[in-house]
Amino acid sequence: MRRPPALPNQPGPPFNAPAARRLRAALNMGPEHVAYGMRASYGLPYVTPDLVIAWERGTTNPTSPELTALAGVLWCSAGELIGKPRTLREHRIRRGLAPEDVAHALGLELLAYLSMEENNDWRGNDRQSAVLAEVLDLTLPDFVTVTGREPRLTEHLRSAVTTRWQAYVRPVSKIVPLDRRLLEDVLQELHQEYQGQMVATLSWGEGSAAGDSSHSGRDFLDRIVDTFWTNVQKVTG
Repeated sequence: MRRPPALPNQPGPPFNAPAARRLRAALNMGPEHVAYGMRASYGLPYVTPDLVIAWERGTTNPTSPELTALAGVLWCSAGELIGKPRTLREHRIRRGLAPEDVAHALGLELLAYLSMEENNDWRGNDRQSAVLAEVLDLTLPDFVTVTGREPRLTEHLRSAVTTRWQAYVRPVSKIVPLDRRLLEDVLQELHQEYQGQMVATLSWGEGSAAGDSSHSGRDFLDRIVDTFWTNVQKVTG
């Protein structure tokens, strides 16, 4: 039987293929056992050993219903089979919550919440944002990403390291709710790292200095958000 097509706007969550393979092996199950369990217990008659193998090789990802069934057969939570979530929907699935549960906790109509989830466009107020972080157990970096604030954070951080970092403490603090002094320390360190790297690159030699400096600078700016969170973690311990 052919696998039914995924519904529009309903892509499967990020899938941790190595975890699925490891969990199956720990249970001494073959792909055929997993496929049989999903057919017999979860009403997915099209699941074959070949499809299970394809999931484990990462050539295709299970849909949300398939992931739930696979977790049941492997005696694990759906979260254990999900790769690093990036979107609101992926974080909800990782926590094993229904959209109705999240919408109720936020005090939103279900359709309003689903619209935000499907378009990856968080429009909640400050109170709802705080509840969202608690319900989905979001870290601060996850919260910034899920609420769509990462592009603005990237823009401010790039400006902070290439110009005067002091001018961007307030804009960054509006995106990342951290102590002002901590942000000052982190932004100053980022600025020093970037400027120091540029100076060091320029001192390597006259011939290729400009090109090397440009490449090194772009690479640093491409990694600016990850470097920011790393430095925040160092300061906060």
